[in-house]
Amino acid sequence: MNIAFSPCPNDTFVFHAWVHGLVSGAPELDVTYADIDITNRLAASSTGPDVLKISYAALPWVLSEYALLPCGGALGRGCGPLVLTKDGSHDPAALSGLRVAVPSERSTAYLLFRLWAAQNVPGGVGEIVVMPFNEIMPAVRDGLIDAGLVIHEARFTYPEYGLNLLVDLGNWWEADTGLPIPLGAIIARRSMDLESLTNWVRASVKYAWAHPEVSKEYVMQHAQELSPEVAKAHIDLYVNSFTGDLGEDGYAAVEALLGRAAKEGLVPEVDLGLLRR
Repeated sequence: MNIAFSPCPNDTFVFHAWVHGLVSGAPELDVTYADIDITNRLAASSTGPDVLKISYAALPWVLSEYALLPCGGALGRGCGPLVLTKDGSHDPAALSGLRVAVPSERSTAYLLFRLWAAQNVPGGVGEIVVMPFNEIMPAVRDGLIDAGLVIHEARFTYPEYGLNLLVDLGNWWEADTGLPIPLGAIIARRSMDLESLTNWVRASVKYAWAHPEVSKEYVMQHAQELSPEVAKAHIDLYVNSFTGDLGEDGYAAVEALLGRAAKEGLVPEVDLGLLRR
C-alpha cells in the first residue's frame, strides 16, 4: 500500500508502528516522505498514493476521490500557525503590501492567514511566496522575505532565528470560533476498505502512545536536525486526543473552517456531509 506523509515528528511517531510491521493484519507500506505542499499536490493528481497526510485546507479539491479518516491527523488547541517578522512589530497593518512566505497555497496555515488578514490587514498583503516550511525562518532572518507564516516545530525554535511573533493564528481562530485548529488530515481513496484503514491507523497511534520510546530512533532519523527535546515537544503538542479520534469537536472545527473559507470564496464549496462518509 502506498502512503505519503511528512518527515515531521508527529507523523513519524503516529505511523512508526505500521511502517515497521507492528500493526496486526495491516499491509506493508511503501512510504513517500514529503513536505505538505507536495502531499497536497499529490492528492490532487490522478495518480496520488492510496493514503496521504494533507492539509485540511486542501480537502475541498479531493473529497470526491478521497475520504477523511477520523484519526491519525493533527488538530488541537494552542498549536496554530505563527506569523513572524524580523522588526518586532505587533501591528497587523504593518504587513500591508509586504512579501510574505507561506508553506503551501493549499495549507491550513495559509487559509487561516487569509481569513485573518481579510479582517486585520488594510489593503491586504503584497506578494505571497511559497517555499518549504523549513526555509521560511532563515529567509525572514536574512531579509529575503518581510514576514513568514510558519508551522510545525517553528513554534519552539523561532527565537533562535532572532524573529518576533506578530500573531498566533491558532489563538485568533480559537478566540473567534471556540473550536480547535484543524491542521493536517489523513485521507484514503474511497475505493479502499476505509473501516480497516481506520482501524490500522488507530492501532498505530495507540501503539505509539503505549510505547513512546520505541519510535524515537525512527522519529529522529527523519527529524531534520531537530534536537530530541524539540522533537518530543512537537509530538506532545500535535499528537493528542484528536489524533485518536476527531470526535464532534474535531468535525465541527473542519466544517467551520471549510464552510467559512467557501463563503469567502477561498476554497470550492463542497458537501460537508462528505467529511463523515
